Amino acid sequence: MRVICLTGGLASGKSTATKFLEQQGAQVIDADRLGHRAYDPGTQAYRQVIETFGEEVVGDDNQIDRKVLGSKVFAQPAALKQLTDIVWPEIRRLAVMEIAGFEALYPEAIVILEAAVLFEAGWEDIGEEVWVVVADREVAIDRAMSRDGASRAAVEQRLNAQLSNEERMSRADLVIDNSGSAEQMQRQLADNWARLNDKG
Repeated sequence: MRVICLTGGLASGKSTATKFLEQQGAQVIDADRLGHRAYDPGTQAYRQVIETFGEEVVGDDNQIDRKVLGSKVFAQPAALKQLTDIVWPEIRRLAVMEIAGFEALYPEAIVILEAAVLFEAGWEDIGEEVWVVVADREVAIDRAMSRDGASRAAVEQRLNAQLSNEERMSRADLVIDNSGSAEQMQRQLADNWARLNDKG
């Protein structure tokens, strides 16, 4: 079994790339989805979030109210770090468990771990290759504005808060350029999917 870590910035096309690889037969682990599970009642992270941020982050349904929690960490770097220090290790634990499950069921599988915060959380060691999807800044801004209905200023603010393409690329084993058409990105992905499968 092989594990590939896949990441990219806002509107880079990483989710589109993951979907394409899933259609080719990859097993996919979505760190965002695991991020929601990390807050489930009964988990260690759930208890730590309440201990750290107070009972008011728990809604009437006993779930963590992510809006209330978000308001406590928004524009508060120290509080945000407290939160990520709780949640990121839990996401990693869940991802490693899923990988073990795939290994038991599909020993020949190629697993894609899609994670926007791969480098920030220090998860790149989970896989044997790190793939970074990049798009030119202007392309990403246009895509995010049309997709999210956001203003240019809001999109630029989000991009500026992330790692730069250059920083991600310097830590990548493979860079997928998604500044052009969907077909151009798919060709790059298909070539590398074939390469992985040729390893025997």
